[in-house]
Formats: sequence, structure tokens, C-alpha cells
Amino acid sequence: MNILLLGSGGREHALAWKLAQSALLTGGGRLYAAPGNPGIAAHAELVGLEATDHAAVIAFCEDKRIGLVVIGPEAPLVDGLADSLRGVGLSVFGPGKAAAQLEGSKGFTKDLCARAGIPTGGYERVTSEEAGLAAVRRFGAPVVIKADGLAAGKGVTVAMDLDTAEEAITEIFAGRFGAAGAEAVVEEFLDGEEASFFALTDGSTIVPFASAQDHKRVGEGDVGPNTGGMGAYSPARVLTPELEREALTRIIAPTVKTLADEGMPYSGVLFLGLMLTAKGPQLIEYNCRFGDPECQVMLMRLESDLGELLLACAENRLGAIQPPRFSDDVALTVVMAGEGYPGEPKKGGLIKGLAAAEATGAKVFHAGTTDCPDDVLRANGGRVLNVTARGASVSEAQERAYAAVDLIEAPELFCRRDIGWREVAREKAPA
Repeated sequence: MNILLLGSGGREHALAWKLAQSALLTGGGRLYAAPGNPGIAAHAELVGLEATDHAAVIAFCEDKRIGLVVIGPEAPLVDGLADSLRGVGLSVFGPGKAAAQLEGSKGFTKDLCARAGIPTGGYERVTSEEAGLAAVRRFGAPVVIKADGLAAGKGVTVAMDLDTAEEAITEIFAGRFGAAGAEAVVEEFLDGEEASFFALTDGSTIVPFASAQDHKRVGEGDVGPNTGGMGAYSPARVLTPELEREALTRIIAPTVKTLADEGMPYSGVLFLGLMLTAKGPQLIEYNCRFGDPECQVMLMRLESDLGELLLACAENRLGAIQPPRFSDDVALTVVMAGEGYPGEPKKGGLIKGLAAAEATGAKVFHAGTTDCPDDVLRANGGRVLNVTARGASVSEAQERAYAAVDLIEAPELFCRRDIGWREVAREKAPA
């Protein structure tokens, strides 16, 4: 079978790396990636397709006899690419446009939670700066401000005081996030520890996938502005089996049922951002694709055939195959980003030492790199590399990941040095 993977980031490098190991490709099957990146090129044939050009993607799939399309990032899903592909009979991993509103609109998700009785924070949708400022003052601080649409993981402000909350509202309606900020959600602050939980669904069957804990803030100790993610580890043991079951029954199952009942069946991966509160897990947000960098650590642990899992999901036969199996090891990834990120990052910096880093047993996923005419690797994004390692504990995986980081020569990149810090502290605490 031939497979097409769409995307170009660290998540897609991890997907390509794992898909390249799939039995679906035996017997001459080929893996294509569009547009890909230099790391993905080691596992797939790169092609010059734009996901926004649905007709071109369809023509390519028909020409190359693609048996499965895997849509990595959220924007093509929200744009309805999966619908266009399914409309011509292609098997697609990823939800259609209507169901992808779970990520495409924060307000849509909060309204769905209200209809389905899903535990989440109180909220108010606002469409003007004046209404937003009034809502912030009613909620008081701390409070959470979210641009309604896609903002590359940067449209959320956790405001611990009213001045910060009011500034966030003003920035959203001043156009900082473009069309994504035409509307905003003012949301109750939830107190607790965050964790991410992933499940696969074909619209009826729901299969738990894995858990992870991301580190969104740019600075060590979780300070500074939000980013797309500065590192992660899996599994997140703070999300116990009991809490996972509660998330499945109280959040995921009613979401899948409500979407199906309302004519928006969901097929793909459901990514729950959870706050583990004194009342149990509450939904912070939904994403309609694998997380980045959570995908990297989950796939480092995955022992099942990823291609078989995604194809079964796309073909509505998830209940007929074995559930995913994972190593008991912990995987931890450290994001190396361009100086200035999450603002305007430096680009073009030289990168060396990746072979030495991977010789330690780590895996370096490319997130924002480019090959230059001088045959060297250079930084070409905000988040540039994901240095990922496994170990018997978070402490061991952390030590191995940073040992690999320290072998990479990239003076214009930086990273947090405390990824996994909460769990490391728990592991080292006296019994």
C-alpha cells in the first residue's frame, strides 16, 4: 500500500518514522510526505503538494494509488481536506470539517460541553473588546482568555491578574491572531495539574491510546508566555488508570456520541487537554490531531503497527483489531527552539552534531530545519528540533535526552533544562 503523510513538523517526522516501519508498506508500498522536512526525507519521498489545494492532493493520490492519507496538522482538517478526500473514496485518518471544529473553535467546544454535560470550566463567548473586558471583570482573576480559532498554540493567556487579562482581550481584538481572534472565550481558571490524554475513534469504537504531559510555557518552572510546547514526556503517571477511565466515560464518550447524534461523526485521534482538579479531570481543550511534541514521545513507546491502527480507524473497523501496545519505558523530548521564540525567532543558524546525539540512543526529530545549498542543516522555524530519549523512569529519560542535547552544536537555539520536572521531583521524593 502507498501512504501519503501531510505536514512538515516534528509531529510529522515522528509519524513518518513510525509509518516507515509499518507492514502496510511491505511488498513495494511507498511512503510519501508533503511537504516534509529534511528529517522526514530519511523515511519518505518528499513531494511538493499544498494541503490547501484539495484538487492537487486528490490528483496526486489517484496518480500514486494512495491507500491511506494521514493528515498531521490541524489547519487542513479545519479546512475540510478530509471531507474532500473521502468524497472521492480515499481512506483518510483525521476528522471532517464539522467535527474538527473541536479544535477550530474554542466556543464550539465549550457549547458542546454544555450540551453534553462534559466537566469543564465555566465560560462566556465574546465578540468584541468591550464585551470581553466586561466578562473578564465578572469572572475576576485568575482567569483564562482564549482566541476562538487556530493560533498555533499561542492564543491562550492564563491571566493571574486583571491587568494581564484585559491586555490579552485587547490584543485579541486588535488583530494579534488575525481571523482566529474574531471571537474569544473568557473561561474559569481551573486549579490543578495538567495532563494530556489521547484516544482513537472511528466514530463509534473508542480506543485509549496514551498519555503525556506537555510543558507549554517558554521558561523553566513554567513561566513566561505560552508556546506550541517546549517538551513532553509519556506516560503521564499523574493520570492514573482510574482518571483515564473517568476521562473516557465522562468526556470522550459523550463527545463522540454527541457529535454522531448531531451529524458530525468524528474519526481520528482525540487529544484531550485535561486539568486534574479536586473534582476530577476537567476538559481544558480538545485538539483534533496528535499533539506536538506529545506525538514524539508516544510514538517512541508505541510497539504496535501505527499504519494498521490508523488505517483501521479510517476504515471504521477499529473494534476489529488489537488495541495499541506500548513499552513500559518512559520517553521524554526536549524542544530546541530559535532564540526569540515564541516571538520572532532567529532563523538560518547552523546545526551540527545530530549524528553524535543519536549515537547515544536518542532520536532527533526535525521540527523546523532546512537543507541549504552549502549542504548543511540550518534552523528554519521557531521550534527546530525535538531531542527524544527513553528510560526506565522520567529521571533516566530526562538525563539521556539532555546528554544528547549537549552534543548538538546550534548556538542560536535554546531549550528548557527542566522538562519532566514535576515527575522527576515525585520520583525522587522519599517514599
